[in-house]
Amino acid sequence: MEQQEHVRQSERDSRYFADFATALRYWRDKRGYTQLRLSSESGISQRHISFLENGRSQASREMVLKLGIVLDIPLRERNVMLLAAGYAPAYLERRLSDPELAAVKQALDFMLAQQAPYPALVVDRLWNLVMVNAPAAMMMRWLLDMPDDAPLPREGVNVLKLMLDPNGVRKHLQNWEDVCADMLHWIQHEAMSDGLGSEAANLLAELTALPGISETSRLANLDARALPFLPMQIRKEGIALNLFTSIATMGTPQDVTVHELRIESFFPVDEATAHWFRERAVMSEPE
Repeated sequence: MEQQEHVRQSERDSRYFADFATALRYWRDKRGYTQLRLSSESGISQRHISFLENGRSQASREMVLKLGIVLDIPLRERNVMLLAAGYAPAYLERRLSDPELAAVKQALDFMLAQQAPYPALVVDRLWNLVMVNAPAAMMMRWLLDMPDDAPLPREGVNVLKLMLDPNGVRKHLQNWEDVCADMLHWIQHEAMSDGLGSEAANLLAELTALPGISETSRLANLDARALPFLPMQIRKEGIALNLFTSIATMGTPQDVTVHELRIESFFPVDEATAHWFRERAVMSEPE
């Protein structure tokens, strides 16, 4: 069933391109490659690439995959190109709970646990919440005025929306304009990496439609003399927290789900922030 659902999803995604020729022209232009450069780096003759782009030649499955690697096309979009060329998807898109991804899930659990007493979370390419460690859950409940024992929702929780909504975390962010510009940069990067009409582009449009976001994204001006990272300055109930984050990915995966995971880890900028998290350390397993 999961394989069938994966194929159906890829078939829905294939609406982005009418055929493989259109897809290849789109990605070559997007990457700024001439036909000559693509020929040089792929080992495929320029004449054949020209024939592929005008529909005079049919690409083999192996050729589609090679071009996807050379053009650094995301795995999800390589599946779309394969479908456009008349082939089945090459890369599975499984749930993290799938037994075949047990080792990945174990590695993520380990990384989240090692980040304690500081927050860490796992999101997908659209910044939908996938996993959190106990300190991250505690911080989210505190920022959202939730009871300490309230279950933290997973389905449908988008971290970017949560952060940038005027009624969400944003009201506690002292430097929300700069944080906003940084977050929009991440989702804009995803939108630029996707094909036409992508979910990332739709999410970007939804975020920029939030009150004050469009203006802020244009006006944000990060001081070059500041810290070598963007701090997240939180103020709530007389408590001041100063954090910065790092983003990590999972090596060179061959699964769409794993390829799109992002691990965001939060670190204290000062001792007062570190002390606040140590005092509230939760010694339970990651949620």
